[in-house]
Amino acid sequence: MDVYRPNTAEQDCGAGIDPRLQPTPDYDSAGLGAGSARRKVASRGLHLAAMIAGIGLAVAVSSSGGMATVWGKFSRPLAMQKNVEMVSGVPSDTELDGQKPQRQAEILLERAVGRSQGATNQIEARVDGWRGKLEWDAQLGELTTAALNSRDREVRDSAVEVQLAAYGLSKSGGMVDALVRQASSADHAKKIWALWSLGLLANRGVETDRVIEVLSAHLKDDQRVDRAAEDSRRWAVEGLALVGTSSTIAPLLEAMRDDPSAAVRERAACSLAPQLIKFSGDAGLDEQTRGWAFQALGGITGERLPNDSGAWWSWYRKTVGSGQ
Repeated sequence: MDVYRPNTAEQDCGAGIDPRLQPTPDYDSAGLGAGSARRKVASRGLHLAAMIAGIGLAVAVSSSGGMATVWGKFSRPLAMQKNVEMVSGVPSDTELDGQKPQRQAEILLERAVGRSQGATNQIEARVDGWRGKLEWDAQLGELTTAALNSRDREVRDSAVEVQLAAYGLSKSGGMVDALVRQASSADHAKKIWALWSLGLLANRGVETDRVIEVLSAHLKDDQRVDRAAEDSRRWAVEGLALVGTSSTIAPLLEAMRDDPSAAVRERAACSLAPQLIKFSGDAGLDEQTRGWAFQALGGITGERLPNDSGAWWSWYRKTVGSGQ
């Protein structure tokens, strides 16, 4: 099965790649809430070893004076949300039915980002009918990125669903099989697109554990510092961050600590902080583990806040909302 369906010119990796592969930096948005009703994260799912690694990592980061500065880059791309027109009201079914699928998706995503009541329900009801009928262009890419960066879980869910529909990907084990094979392709564009797409499927609960194993393996397979290998590892990080479950913490911590590429370490760091904030508020955690989470947060972000998840969420929302 050939799942790569490019509809823009193939370009080199980096800033000029296919717009579908532009990173979405706020992976609290894309991962932590998406599909949570179907895969609730219990405290026993949080690996103690990952938190222990976080302590060592925080100390290493602090002593090296390196990674704390990357957090400032985390929220800058979120400013694009402000470029999406905030509109109210959702068109009626009759009005939407008169539009082509592409326009339906654009209208409803724009309304969803603007928090219009009923927009996400409309997307959920229509997205299966859009599959294979959407063109992935700059407009749809900008809207889905803004939606993935939303603080509203339902908006983030909608963004993932629209991307899957635009890519023509079915939520099935067979599709995961095809993407796993493609992730080993010698064609760089196909490979990194597959890594991202695997994250999309796992975000929706499709073979999540297997996808995490595959993406983690890609982080370790090729540790060269050349551009293609570095870019592949970065997209494996993006895929893991998009999944957003507790099982992704350990490989992201390892990448942040050990990867030879500063760009990969930066993306891993930016993906970890919101996950740790979420788990620090888990009532099932013992105080020692919670303390380790806060210590890791301090090391990652360079902030000195109380050991209180509410204080960290307040800081996080203020940082994200500022777009600075």
